[in-house]
Amino acid sequence: MSAAPSPETAREDFSRDYLDMLAAERGAAANTLAAYRRDLDDYLGYLSGQGLDPVAVEAETVRAYIAELEPRGLKASSAARRLSCIRGFHRFLYAEGFAEGDPTAPVASPRRAKGLPKVLSVTEVDRLLATARERAEAGTENRAEARAAIRMLCLLELLYATGLRVSELIALPRSAAAARERYLVVKGKGGRERLVPLTELARAAMAAHAAHLPPDGPWLFPADSESGHLTRQAFARDLKTAAAAAGLRADRVSPHVLRHAFASHLLQNGADLRIVQELLGHADIATTQIYTHVLDERLKGMVRDLHPLNDAPEDKDTASPGSAC
Repeated sequence: MSAAPSPETAREDFSRDYLDMLAAERGAAANTLAAYRRDLDDYLGYLSGQGLDPVAVEAETVRAYIAELEPRGLKASSAARRLSCIRGFHRFLYAEGFAEGDPTAPVASPRRAKGLPKVLSVTEVDRLLATARERAEAGTENRAEARAAIRMLCLLELLYATGLRVSELIALPRSAAAARERYLVVKGKGGRERLVPLTELARAAMAAHAAHLPPDGPWLFPADSESGHLTRQAFARDLKTAAAAAGLRADRVSPHVLRHAFASHLLQNGADLRIVQELLGHADIATTQIYTHVLDERLKGMVRDLHPLNDAPEDKDTASPGSAC
């Protein structure tokens, strides 16, 4: 009667069988297999240190292991990849009948921190708009180029004035330019309608653009496309050209970046987060809270500039002796 394999041998056998399955059934590349082997070796080493058998692991053990990765310097994205490997391993053990369940099922993936949105400064947006305005007013003899310049100015003025999603902007109806109201009625995600105020510059740009439209058609920005209006890709491409003309790096400018600029600049100037949420059409304020870094900076500035204990020491030194009371 042969002796039962040691726990270390059993762990190595499970790991090898899992990696063999990935290679044979899923065609995993050599680099992928090497990365999975490193991740599994680390995880199985942790289990060994705890005196645990992989087939008897519980969810709390997996959570404890994932929690230990952050102090070791692994980013959330790396920890999420490590958990993905561990999930596959335990599902394999369960599917092959080695384990009675999958302990990773209730374990949530590490949350990746949301990066701050790219934002242009007010000066940069002013430069972009000023350049677009100069090109629109240049009066070139090429009628197609003149109409394109006027359309681009209209798109930019509207986008920065309203913070519309690019899908909402390019699909605006022609009637939007004819309305006398100082706002747009926009149908956003989920069919929800919202009112978006318009600036005088945006209204003037719309009127100038509408004057060059063909006599019929339902769209404010018609184009020879499947939808009949300007596409996202065409607008993004033309916007890169406009950015370059304004001396801005093209990779820093996109329709979504201008939407971010709209929100960030409003908050910098004192707008309420709830108002910005309504203007952007966010169903949940948690989506809008990505801009709270702007509020943090504003609050720091307010405390620095307005708090009475932040008077400069030299001001106190130069005060007249009899001024205190």
